[in-house]
Amino acid sequence: MVSIKENLDQHPLEEYIQRLETGAALLKDSPENVLEVVGILKSYGIVLDAYSRNLIYIAENQFLVLFPFFKYFNGEVNLSKLLRHWWHERINFEYAEYCMKGMFWHGGGGLDAYLDTPTFKAAANRAILAKWKGNLFMLGLHKIFKEFLPEQVRQMAYYKGLGQFWRVMSDIFISLSDRYDRGEIKSIPQVVQHILDGLVAGANLPITYEVQIRGEVYDLIPKAAGLTFLPDTAVPYVEAIFFRGTPFPGTISYNAQAYQIPFDPSLFNYGALYADPLPIGGSGIPPTLLMQDMRHYLPKYLEEIYEKSEREEDDLRVQICQSFQKSMFCVTTAAIKGLAPYPLDTTEEEQQQANRAYLKQWMNRFIPSRLLTVNE
Repeated sequence: MVSIKENLDQHPLEEYIQRLETGAALLKDSPENVLEVVGILKSYGIVLDAYSRNLIYIAENQFLVLFPFFKYFNGEVNLSKLLRHWWHERINFEYAEYCMKGMFWHGGGGLDAYLDTPTFKAAANRAILAKWKGNLFMLGLHKIFKEFLPEQVRQMAYYKGLGQFWRVMSDIFISLSDRYDRGEIKSIPQVVQHILDGLVAGANLPITYEVQIRGEVYDLIPKAAGLTFLPDTAVPYVEAIFFRGTPFPGTISYNAQAYQIPFDPSLFNYGALYADPLPIGGSGIPPTLLMQDMRHYLPKYLEEIYEKSEREEDDLRVQICQSFQKSMFCVTTAAIKGLAPYPLDTTEEEQQQANRAYLKQWMNRFIPSRLLTVNE
C-alpha cells in the first residue's frame, strides 16, 4: 500500500500539517520561543486569575443590577481603591467583558444552545420575577419587552461560563511557568503537551450558574444540564476569540457601503491569531488593555529580552502582543491535537487520512493568519 506521505495533495501550509503529524507544534521549537511563550503565559495566567474572579463576582453578585457602578471592585469599595481605579492603576476588567461579549455574540457550543432552551428560559423568568418582586415598573417593563431582561440573564451566564473557563486556563499557565522554573519544560512540544494535559484534565468540569436572591438560590445552569469545560466553553472561546473576534474600531470602516466587514460573521478573521500587533497601544484597540495588564507581571527574564530589542521599552505593548500571539498558536496546537479524530502519530492508513482531512480544514483557516510571521 502506498504511504499517505507519498501521495499528498499539497496544501499551501503543508509544512505545518507535517509538523503536527510528527509531534511538533505550529510554532517552531527554539530556546527563545520557549522563553517567550512560558514568560508571557505566566503573566497572562496572573491576569486571567483576576479576570476570572471578577467575571464570576459580576455573575453572582451583580445579577440584573441596572447600573453596576462598582462591578469591577469585587465587593471591596473604598476611597483608595476608587482613586486607583480612576487613575487606571488597576487591572483592566473591560477587556474581560470584551471577550465575554465576543463569545456571547458569536455563540456556538452547548452553553449557547442551552441558553435558548425552555428550561433555561423558565429558570431565568423565575429569577427575574424574584429579583423585581414588588417593583411594578420593572415587572411592567418585563411584561412589555419580554426578551429584554432574559437577554441580560443570558449575558450573565456568559460572565460565569467565561470566568470558569479562565479559572482553569490560569491554573494551567501558572503551573507551566512553575515547571519551567524547575527545569521540566525545555521545548515548545513540551509546552503544548502541558497545555493539552491541562485541557484533558479539565474537559469534564461542569459549567454551572446559580444566584442568590433574597436568601433563596436560583439554579440557572444546574449541573444536570451537562455543560462541561471543553466542548461548551473552551471550543467556543477558541472559535470566537482566536479566530473570529470583532473588528477593531479605527482600523476598519463599519460603513456597510464600504464592504470592509464581511456580511457573514462566520467569515470574520479578526481574532488573536490574525490581528496585526502594530496597532496595539492605539485608541479603540481592546487588546491594548490586555497588554497593559500583562506588562505589570512579566518575569524578569522576559523583561530583559524586551529591553534588548531595538526600541527597548518604547514599543513594549507591541512586543508583548507578538509574544502573546506565539503563545496562542501553542494553545491552538494543543486544541488541534486534543480534538483530532485519531492520535496524530497514528500509523494506520485510514486514520492518517482522516487526520489529514481534519488538519487541512484547520490549515485553510490559518492561511490568512500570522502563522508564517510568528515563525520568521
